[in-house]
Amino acid sequence: MSHIDPPSALRSQDPDVAAWLLREDHRQANSLTLIASENHCSAAVREACSSRITDKYAEGYPNRRYYGGCEVADGVEELARHRAMQLFSAEDANVQPHSGTTANLATLIALAGPNGRIVGMALKAGGHLSHGHAKSHTGMLFAARQYGVDATGRIDLDEVRAVVREHQPKVLIAGGSSYARNIDYQAFAAIAKEVGAFLMADVAHPAGLMAAGVVPSPVGIADVVTMTTHKTLRGPRGGMILARKDVAKQINSSVFPGSQGGPLVQQIAGKAVAFGEALGPSFRIYQQKVKDHAAWLAECLIGQGLDIVTGGTDNHIVLVDLRKTDVTGAQVEERALAAGLAVNKNAIPGDHRPPMVTSGLRLGTAAVTTRGFGRDQIKTVADVICGLVRGADPERFRPVVQGLCEAFPLP
Repeated sequence: MSHIDPPSALRSQDPDVAAWLLREDHRQANSLTLIASENHCSAAVREACSSRITDKYAEGYPNRRYYGGCEVADGVEELARHRAMQLFSAEDANVQPHSGTTANLATLIALAGPNGRIVGMALKAGGHLSHGHAKSHTGMLFAARQYGVDATGRIDLDEVRAVVREHQPKVLIAGGSSYARNIDYQAFAAIAKEVGAFLMADVAHPAGLMAAGVVPSPVGIADVVTMTTHKTLRGPRGGMILARKDVAKQINSSVFPGSQGGPLVQQIAGKAVAFGEALGPSFRIYQQKVKDHAAWLAECLIGQGLDIVTGGTDNHIVLVDLRKTDVTGAQVEERALAAGLAVNKNAIPGDHRPPMVTSGLRLGTAAVTTRGFGRDQIKTVADVICGLVRGADPERFRPVVQGLCEAFPLP
């Protein structure tokens, strides 16, 4: 069970909110997170994010603020920036974006300009809404075209090249939100160079794996690299942009004053803590386990007859293709919740079902690896998922999941 804190100011002043937050604490403690975009940050990160610096307004950048009294905010932001640059071997870092989507929007406005042409991966192929999907502001503000994947579920570089040559974009985007394979960033850079486009790499998902050096990184290849800080990077919710020196100024101006006012300094403090943790020797060991556990999870699911898009994974994502079964992604997600697993329905390449139904299931191993899972526990999780897909009663698995939660508590 989750630890219950002693009486607090929140519980005393607003028991309703306190009760909801305690309920979330219990939910996380007594269920397993297999959502690829979620993780569990450290107590130190959470403490930084709830510090008094949340009260401080700090519009602008270090030593160039529009408010007085920002000397501490300056120090925190500079610490976060320099740790990020060291972690990723980057020339410049902007740690102010509130999210990965705002980081992407600021970057695209800076590099493509209003109504500029962009090319990104289609959502159903594994891309993200903010890569030019029609329902996203990036699809409304820019002239967007999208590329897909081949019959094996892998990026079709010939199609990427054809779309880029035809559309002549200002920005080519590499990266996705449900793509389980390494991306050939050098090939993308060569395609972008053919038409004089900037290359933007969105590494929101594998950022932690890249920081640890266990998967290839686009830093030093792409002009700009965007990411979130809360997935495999295991920090607080937020975004970040790494840029080459020659485009850093226009990127920074697009973040502030272009798309944001005052940054969330408390989140930047949390980012600084997370980057410090990632610079430690244990982080690479952790990321290698995340990667190995995903490969093992995919192998276990395949061994029990489930189809995996691309036949496996190179990162933390396992994308299950349910089309040969009699269930949808939404149905398995609902069954999993009843068993104590948090997973998410997800579109797969060529999916004809709507986004709230889907023919796929996206799984990730970052959060359970943070809890200390090993291969045996991953195998148990695979057994549960296969049972749920085949229609077994979720209550049958609840004691198994609860036992794992108790044996591997939250950090």
